[in-house]
Amino acid sequence: MEETMDFEYEEEFEEENDNENENGEEGDGDEDGEDDEYVFRFKSGVNPLDLTENNESGLQVYQQFERLEYEALASRKRKAIAVTRSEEDVASKSMYEFMEAIKYGGFRRKSRKLNNTRGRRKGTKNKRNPQITRLLGEATLHYANGRFEQAISVLKEVVRVAPNLPDSYQMLGLVYKELGDNRKAFDSHVMAAIVTRNDSSLWKQLFAWSVEKGETAQAKYCLCKAVGADPKDVGLRFHLASFYVELGDYLRAAESYEKIQKLCPDDVNAIKAGAKLYLKCGQVERSTGILEEYLKEHPSEADLSVLDLLLAILMQNDAHEKALHLIGHAHMVYFSGKELPLKLKIKAGICYLRLGNMEKAEIYFAVLQRENAYDHADLFTEVADSFMSLEHYNSALKYYCMLEANAGTDSGYLHLKMAECYLSLKERGQAIMFFYKALHTFEDNIDARLTLASLLLEDAREDEATALLSPPKSLNSVDQNSDKSNPWWLNEKIIMKRCHIYRAKGMPGDFVDTIFPLVRESLCVEALRQKVKVKKRLTRSILNIRADISNTKTDSILCGIRPIASKSDLLKASRAKKLLQKKEKLKQEKKALADAAGFDWHSDDSDNESPQQVHLEPPLPNILKDEDHQYIIIDLCKALISLQRYEEASDIIDLSLKVAYIKLPFEKKEELRALGAQMAYNSTDPKHGFDSARYILHQHPYSLAAWNCYYKVISRLGKNNSKHYKFLRYIRSKHKDCVPPTIISGHQFTVASHHQDAARDYLEAYRLLPDDPLINLCVATALINLALGFRLQNKHQCIAQGLAFLYNNLRICENSQEALYNIARACHHVGLASLAASYYEKVLAMKEKDYPIPRHPNKNPDLVGERESGYCDLRREAAYNLHLIYRKSGAIDLARQLLKDYCTF
Repeated sequence: MEETMDFEYEEEFEEENDNENENGEEGDGDEDGEDDEYVFRFKSGVNPLDLTENNESGLQVYQQFERLEYEALASRKRKAIAVTRSEEDVASKSMYEFMEAIKYGGFRRKSRKLNNTRGRRKGTKNKRNPQITRLLGEATLHYANGRFEQAISVLKEVVRVAPNLPDSYQMLGLVYKELGDNRKAFDSHVMAAIVTRNDSSLWKQLFAWSVEKGETAQAKYCLCKAVGADPKDVGLRFHLASFYVELGDYLRAAESYEKIQKLCPDDVNAIKAGAKLYLKCGQVERSTGILEEYLKEHPSEADLSVLDLLLAILMQNDAHEKALHLIGHAHMVYFSGKELPLKLKIKAGICYLRLGNMEKAEIYFAVLQRENAYDHADLFTEVADSFMSLEHYNSALKYYCMLEANAGTDSGYLHLKMAECYLSLKERGQAIMFFYKALHTFEDNIDARLTLASLLLEDAREDEATALLSPPKSLNSVDQNSDKSNPWWLNEKIIMKRCHIYRAKGMPGDFVDTIFPLVRESLCVEALRQKVKVKKRLTRSILNIRADISNTKTDSILCGIRPIASKSDLLKASRAKKLLQKKEKLKQEKKALADAAGFDWHSDDSDNESPQQVHLEPPLPNILKDEDHQYIIIDLCKALISLQRYEEASDIIDLSLKVAYIKLPFEKKEELRALGAQMAYNSTDPKHGFDSARYILHQHPYSLAAWNCYYKVISRLGKNNSKHYKFLRYIRSKHKDCVPPTIISGHQFTVASHHQDAARDYLEAYRLLPDDPLINLCVATALINLALGFRLQNKHQCIAQGLAFLYNNLRICENSQEALYNIARACHHVGLASLAASYYEKVLAMKEKDYPIPRHPNKNPDLVGERESGYCDLRREAAYNLHLIYRKSGAIDLARQLLKDYCTF
């Protein structure tokens, strides 16, 4: 009976499992239906319970049925529990993967190491839940009918239930696009691209949107994701390489082109672009390796442009033997039985020329004589340049002349090279002619203009050289002040050359007019830079600018994209962020304290509103470092002093000493200060050179010449000069044995009619130098003037002391005419007329010879006028004073006779 029995439960289970798979539930064909009861039927319709009455075998069959039923029920319960747990695990894992995708930009791959079973993992061919399908359909209908808010509500529910479903995010993006919310539309498409993982079309679309918005870092991220999703898409890789080139990352661009070459070995443009970029990065071996690999892979047919590029790189890096070997190989492989192309022949000739084989090089270059120079101008130029670089100027001129005859009108570079060849051959006339031709085309070529000016100066054609370096005559004042981008006549080298010409020709006026504005402006800019002190703490505005570098300027969810910037800039940005956070925290603390104290508090953010310092560039940037410029400054000061433009000279001296105090050598600083002292000595307004004269006294406090110069300066400064009095007190306290400052102080008291103070200073000087005639005279003058005052009681004693010092002066001067005159004048002044008359007569009996007047050592001798003879003789003054005494005493005839003898011409 066991043989005739057949069960139907297996077929029923299979039907239930098929129905479950159609409804979207997971399973591999072993899952049960929704019913909890199992029905077992025979095909004959017999109840299995009937077999248990009289038949032992029937009992066994029934027991077998009962065992099968128990096992089926147990399997059903176990699978129900497993399905529940698996659904919970899938939901939790999907949410975890969703959060990881937002944080790291994509889902991580699941590890297969957790399940060591072979074959397909269970649950990978899931079908969509019918509830989700229904919601997506409902959202589609809302979107089609323009009910966007309802569509958004439904789609958000879909996202909540199935967060790893890309269709919902794509439809959300379309809905937000229709509503005009581009930010949310972009974010939705980003989520769709992240969930889909390998859909490059979404990343392409996001890349296009990022480019339109100008988000460079975001565009780069989307493009890299698109390439990662579809690595074999050559168009995407071309876009990525071009993107790297625009960003200036040439190494990554070259690597991208190299990957394109691996995908498309026959793409010549990618090969050449990659080689050029590697060469630009300095990786010559890698550049040549790409080109050589292409030629090896195409032994019979190859693009000759690749061969030309490889030869150019080899020749540029002095690998001429390797280039010759490559040309020979190309002749055997690509041009077997044919003549080499003209370009390869010329390259072979240049290689032989570089290797020193002139004969073979001339054999290859001979073909150029049969060719038209206009059609092959680049080959003629390359050959001539090679000869010129090897200093074969005659050979280079031969090809340059051939090229000039057929080159046409645009031959400025050609004329310039020919002029350099003639200059190297020391043919000055030809060089001048071709330099003029070159400047006719390239008038802004500074080097050519300077070289031509030097040649003209060697031929003693100074006027022509000056005209060459001067601005055009047709240029008016409006054009000179126009905002033309750096015209040639304002170039530093041009101006300096013109100044040298003016200085050599002895034209101080033109020299000053040319160089003075530039020197003054340059020194003012340098002084302004020194005044702006570098703050230890950066302002908030600068910190914000630095911090903005690290912030991706995008409002999308891709906010963690690394900005395109150098490592140093990113480091500064991170530091600026920390400082801003620290300042904000401190601001909040201050505000809290102010609120607790009960008064209003306003943050001091004035540094944000302060304008940025304008970065100025001086016209002569190396004016403080270049020695030639330092000599120009000194010559400029000399020229200004000679033109009696003392105020301008003083400005230049003061600015130079202030700005370049450390950079200027000691000798030049001393020379500038000497010029300043000379200017103060000669000018009517000596305040310009007062500091220089004072500095010279600092260096030479015991020099009488320096004190004479200084006294002449301060005698014209006026009475109230605080700098002078402070300096005088400082010198007297520091150098107590220095006599000149004490005498100067006494002179100033005498001028102010403070004779008692003057006498005190003079007597202090007398204590140091008792045998000095000037000090004795000054003491006598002060005492006599003091005796004529009203408050002195012992006047006679004071006058006697004064006369004693005068007689002491007479003894030291050995009865000179000047000493006698001083005694006579003093006696006349105090009323001793008879004594005064006797000394006047002694003066008249003597004749004094002339002595040279002391002058400043740096004073220009041309400025000193010649004096008439007798300017040291005092007989005329003595005769006039004596005639006054005679006339007062009634001797009119004697008085008239004195005037007639000594005071008439």
